[in-house]
Amino acid sequence: MLVLWILFLLFMSVIGLVFFAAFSNKKAEQLLPPAGTFAQLGSTRLHYVDQGQGPVIVMIHGLAGNLQNFTYGVASPLAQTHRVICVDRPGCGYSKRASNADASLEAQADTIVSLLDHLQIESAVFVGHSLGGAISLAAAQRHPERVKSLALIAPLTHLPDAPSPAFKALDVPSPVLRSILGWTLAIPGTLYRMSLSLKIIFGPEKAPADFAIRGGGILSLKPQTFISASSDLQNVSWSMPAIEEAYANMKTPVYVLFAKEDRILDCKQNGEDLTSRIPRTHLTLVSGGHMLPVTQVERCVQFIQGAAG
Repeated sequence: MLVLWILFLLFMSVIGLVFFAAFSNKKAEQLLPPAGTFAQLGSTRLHYVDQGQGPVIVMIHGLAGNLQNFTYGVASPLAQTHRVICVDRPGCGYSKRASNADASLEAQADTIVSLLDHLQIESAVFVGHSLGGAISLAAAQRHPERVKSLALIAPLTHLPDAPSPAFKALDVPSPVLRSILGWTLAIPGTLYRMSLSLKIIFGPEKAPADFAIRGGGILSLKPQTFISASSDLQNVSWSMPAIEEAYANMKTPVYVLFAKEDRILDCKQNGEDLTSRIPRTHLTLVSGGHMLPVTQVERCVQFIQGAAG
């Protein structure tokens, strides 16, 4: 009888976690509904915000992020002189991808280039932040005629030895297990670690008080954010060796902005060393943390304008 009661309590606990995840998902979408347009590209339904006119800039966010990381402050000033397209990567934000779709960094790069086809855009400057930097590099390698130049902000360019402590919980190799966790323990775990994670992700700078809504942070409380980010983390180890191997043959101009105190990615490995690996790479070092598009908007705007100029 005791065993049955224990099983019943466990079952009810799981049901409670699933209901809480569903509530969290609904609340996040109510507080921050989709801000842009949708395009069906193969098995992916891509969400993007398109603003401004002129030469095109495409902006690709990082791990567990969304396009709000750019619309927070960087996109609008750039849209005064350029056409700026901020993208929710496949499976992130409000973009949907099939559960059996190729989620490699190369496939994500191909999908974003297919958005250019959909919008009848010949070429663009690609801006990539963090993991979005690796995807931008893959796009330039696979579609060099479509990428005018790269403006990489705190980019992932080197396969890390281990995930950052802020993303350790995402290291789940099994697709089935990550889906189970996404709809049970992931959201309470995210809330429990929130304060520490923000200190690592933003530090030594502080996360702005309005980051949850204006910067898209609230969407980390969607189960799909955990599931997609966990998948992306696995794809880093599978895709980065091939991306790194192709550096020597790249001819696309590359501009890199990195903060010396970045707590997510090593500045030397991912920034300083890149100048010796890719021809025509220009590196700018500043003081700050990993979330420069949010914490140093004006500096990022100047940097992207220089890369696009």
